[in-house]
Amino acid sequence: MYTANPYNIYKQNSVNMASSQQLLLMLLDGAVKYTKIARMAILNKDIARAHKELVRVQDIFLELMITMDKNTKYMEDLYNLYDFIKNELAKANIKKDITIIDNTLPLIEEIRDMWYEVDKKIKSGK
Repeated sequence: MYTANPYNIYKQNSVNMASSQQLLLMLLDGAVKYTKIARMAILNKDIARAHKELVRVQDIFLELMITMDKNTKYMEDLYNLYDFIKNELAKANIKKDITIIDNTLPLIEEIRDMWYEVDKKIKSGK
């Protein structure tokens, strides 16, 4: 008899049914969450967990960069910001440096907040 975890099924369905804008917001929420987890892992000397979470966030930004349409100057600038964040997280991972994470996390949060604002404006028609 097959018994799947209902929560995992729900999460998978949420991703499968999400719009591209919702997926973007999910990814950015994940980037904030996993960066914070990596920071705590470094503080707790859990190097393997810190590595796993920092690589996860780097992968999120790489995916955002790969799927981005860089047809305007604004999008090129955003691409460069994503690349900067990805590179800073790689440095933080190599050095296990909290200071780099502390300098990078506010940028990630600001990007997430910006995309939430865009989503809100799209939904309101403004």
